[in-house]
Amino acid sequence: MTAAATSTLETAETVDVPVLDFVSAIPGFPAHRRFVLVRVTEEGVLFALTAVDDPELRFLAVPPAPFFPDYAPEIDDESMAALGIRSTQDVQNLLTLVVVTAGETAGSSTANLMAPIIVNQKNQRAIQLVLSGSGYPIHAVLMPR
Repeated sequence: MTAAATSTLETAETVDVPVLDFVSAIPGFPAHRRFVLVRVTEEGVLFALTAVDDPELRFLAVPPAPFFPDYAPEIDDESMAALGIRSTQDVQNLLTLVVVTAGETAGSSTANLMAPIIVNQKNQRAIQLVLSGSGYPIHAVLMPR
């Protein structure tokens, strides 16, 4: 089963934020598999993905749709199974995020489209895919001039 996964996030309004369990470690961070995802500002789409065991380890992330409406990463069958996706109906529970590298200005901030983070919102499992050979850039400008 292959799918393109996009969705929106709900605002975390309580202190009890669900913990995301990465089914495999984020590349470069093998000791960290549990993260929380919190909206940085109430009105925006910017989120902080923060390691539970090391709050100083934090990634900025955004849903790609507002910035890259045609972005549709392919999710392989093995990743779908690891996330607990068993049917095409389960795909609606997937949330796609891209990691942001903040620049000095909004126009110099970039998103990593080659390695999206996919979250199964139903069971809180997550994975960072590495889409080698996809042609997606590692540094796609978020807000071109």
